[in-house]
Amino acid sequence: MDLEQVVMGIIVNAGQARSLYYEGLKCAKSGDFGKAQECVKQAQSFISEAHKVQTQLIGDDQGEGKVPMTLIMVHAQDHIMTAMLAGELIVELIALYKKMDER
Repeated sequence: MDLEQVVMGIIVNAGQARSLYYEGLKCAKSGDFGKAQECVKQAQSFISEAHKVQTQLIGDDQGEGKVPMTLIMVHAQDHIMTAMLAGELIVELIALYKKMDER
């Protein structure tokens, strides 16, 4: 396993998810809730992939320091965490926009 490629995979997938979440928010702001939901669904697929890799790394490490902790690894963890948090908040914001639109 090329650790650098694996870590870059986390960064790329998390970054793509974050971009899609924000695209979904933009769509919701303009009233296109179908497109917003589509963006969220795609984003969740990218987050799932990043999380799967993260979980594999945690399993490989077994809490014993087998996977070297590098600055790029920390950066990847930061990306996935911020993408997940953004996603949770954006899903709530989309729901609020939709509720306001229905009034």
